[in-house]
Amino acid sequence: MNSPLLYATLALLFGLIGGLLPIFSKIKEDTSRLKMLTGIASGIIIASAMLVIIPEGFELASEGGHAGTLILGGAILAGFAMMLILEGSGIGHAVHEEHHDHEHDHGHSHVHHGPSGWMLVLGLSLHAATDGLAIGAAAASGGVTVTAAVALAVLIHKAPAAFSLGVFSMHERTNRNDSIRDVVIFSLATPVMIFVAYHALTDLEHHMIGLAMLFSAGTFLYVATVDTLPDIHNPVAGRKALMHVILGMIILVTLLLVADSLGLSQLH
Repeated sequence: MNSPLLYATLALLFGLIGGLLPIFSKIKEDTSRLKMLTGIASGIIIASAMLVIIPEGFELASEGGHAGTLILGGAILAGFAMMLILEGSGIGHAVHEEHHDHEHDHGHSHVHHGPSGWMLVLGLSLHAATDGLAIGAAAASGGVTVTAAVALAVLIHKAPAAFSLGVFSMHERTNRNDSIRDVVIFSLATPVMIFVAYHALTDLEHHMIGLAMLFSAGTFLYVATVDTLPDIHNPVAGRKALMHVILGMIILVTLLLVADSLGLSQLH
């Protein structure tokens, strides 16, 4: 249940299915469903960061008094800042907003047009790699429930992200094989990093694993908020977007309560 191979396989499948679906079908036309999935995924990611990754990372990183509060908070800030810097440098992850550029139900525009196709593939793949770091670090800590919760947050977000990349790549590439290549590169980033992080962190002291988890939590918080804030601030779609995020939070809280009632939260 805590096998890196299992989570790496699931991450690869979710990425390939989500990314190739728009390339080989007409489902890309359903932008409302993509918005709903993105909102729910963001709620799950926020709840996962707040209720699972940060508490577990804090506990591990604090063992033996190796890290003070400034270092613990700094690890979270570093993850958030890294994603902020990447996005500010034009290596954005939010390609799902390309779906919204011609919608008339939005009161404002929040579309990323600057980066080239390769820059966006790179940005998404870097983000996918940080997802792999989170899963690999959680698996290295030995916590079954923690790893499952982190993996759930990653996998649910991965499908919409891959879907978005597939749609964007079709707009940017003239050859379908090039779009398929983009999706494959993105899909491989998470499983590869799961194995790298797991094997690199397994033999390290617990406080280093904890800091890696806190860093990943910072990236989670950035992605979740950036993915949903534009829609939540929209006067037309805001309430519906907010409900989707809250639904995602409720889903993860419910799963954690069920795991706790079954005693799974005590498994290490």
